[in-house]
Amino acid sequence: MSTVIYVVSGLFIVIALAMTFAYHRTRHYGTLLMGFAYGVSGALAVLVLHWWPLAAGFALVWLLKLLGFEPQAEPKEEGGRMKDEGKT
Repeated sequence: MSTVIYVVSGLFIVIALAMTFAYHRTRHYGTLLMGFAYGVSGALAVLVLHWWPLAAGFALVWLLKLLGFEPQAEPKEEGGRMKDEGKT
């Protein structure tokens, strides 16, 4: 069971690093909060070698998503115009 905790904790820490990089690019505070929740829960699970910090961190991230802290996707621009604008 400890191997599973180490693997999932490692994944949580990698997700935290990726979300920190995404925050650096977008400056959206929700991304930073979710990355912080993943990182702290992954590190705490390694320190106490138990599964409950992983479940708590995952639940906290979903709570943040439900509260609207997840960044919204923006439509891409094509040729200087938005995708859905000006097509006739």
